[in-house]
Amino acid sequence: MAAISFDPRFNVQVNQKSHGVVVEEIEGLIRVYRNGNVERPPIIPIVPCTASGGVTAKDVVLDKFTGSWTRIYVPNYSHKMPLLVYFHGGGFCVGSAAWSCYNDFLSGLASKAGCVIFSVNYRLAPENRLPAAYDDGIEALMWVKQQALNGPNEHKWWLSHCDLPSSFLAGDSAGANIAYNLVARLGSHGSALAGPGIKPLVLKGLILIQPFFGGESRTATEVHAPAQQVNSALTLSASDAYWRLSLPFGSNRDNPWCNPLAGGATKLRELKLPATMVCVSDMDILKDRNLGLCNALAGAGKRVEVKIYKGVGHAFQVLHNSPFSQIRTQEMISHIKTFINP
Repeated sequence: MAAISFDPRFNVQVNQKSHGVVVEEIEGLIRVYRNGNVERPPIIPIVPCTASGGVTAKDVVLDKFTGSWTRIYVPNYSHKMPLLVYFHGGGFCVGSAAWSCYNDFLSGLASKAGCVIFSVNYRLAPENRLPAAYDDGIEALMWVKQQALNGPNEHKWWLSHCDLPSSFLAGDSAGANIAYNLVARLGSHGSALAGPGIKPLVLKGLILIQPFFGGESRTATEVHAPAQQVNSALTLSASDAYWRLSLPFGSNRDNPWCNPLAGGATKLRELKLPATMVCVSDMDILKDRNLGLCNALAGAGKRVEVKIYKGVGHAFQVLHNSPFSQIRTQEMISHIKTFINP
C-alpha cells in the first residue's frame, strides 16, 4: 500500500512505501502510523491563486523555516477596506489555504464583503501539536505589523488597500479556535485590541464560524449525533481523534485550548475580547457547545452576536454538503459584511 506525505506549503502528495501499524485514522482524511509517518489523501484539490471576479490573489511566504505562508485576496475597490486575518479549518490536522473550497469561499467573501483577506497556512498536527498553530498565528500578525511599519514596497499592492485600524480575526472550525486563542494570548499581554504588541493593527472584531471546541463532558448535540453525519462534515469520533492528535501529550479535552469554559466565569471576565460574532450551524454536533460559549461570554459582559444557520451542518460554507448550503453561505457572507462594515 502506498503512503502519502506532504509539502508543508501546498500539501503536495508524493508516494512512499508502507509504514506498518496504523495508530489513528479519520477515514479519507488522515492516517497516522506508529512510526510517526502521516498520510493525508488528496481529498480536496490544491489550486493556485488566480485573479477572478474582480479579486487579485497572491501567495506570500511568512516563514521559510516553519513553512507558514499566506494567500492574500484583494478585491478591486478604490477605497481602503477592513483587513480580515483568516485561519482555515480541518481539526488542526488537515486543510490548506490552497484548498479549492477555501480559495472559492474566501475570494467570494473578499469581493462581496469588501475586505482584504489574509488567509494563513499554519503548521498541522500531529507533526506539530498545539500550540504550533497558535504560534504561527501570532507570527502572521507580527509579520503584517512589520510590513506595515517598515516593509518593502513589494507588499504595497495589498497593504495600501488595508484599513489596519479596522482589522478582524476570523476562522472556521479549528481556524475559529485559533482566532479565539490568539485573542486570549494577545489579551494576556494587554494588547488584544490596540496595544503596542500589534500596532498599527487594531482588532475591531472576532468572527468564529462553527468554532471547534470540546470538553470531557458531552453536550446533548454531541451525545445524540448520528455516527454518520449526512449534511455535516464532523462526527463525534472524528472530533475526538482530532483532539487526540493535536493537543499536547498528556492533555485531555478540558485543556483550556480545547475547552475555554474549563477555567470558569472569572477567566472569561478577565479575557480582553473585541466584539464577537459566532456563526452556528443548526445540524452541527458543535451547536450546543458553540451556544454554551456564546451564553458564557455574554454572561461575562462580552459583546456577542449569534447567527444560527438552519438546515446545514459543519463546514457547509466550504463543502456545500447540504441542499441549503448556497443560500446559507450567502446569508453568512451578508452577516460578515455587516459585522465588519457597521
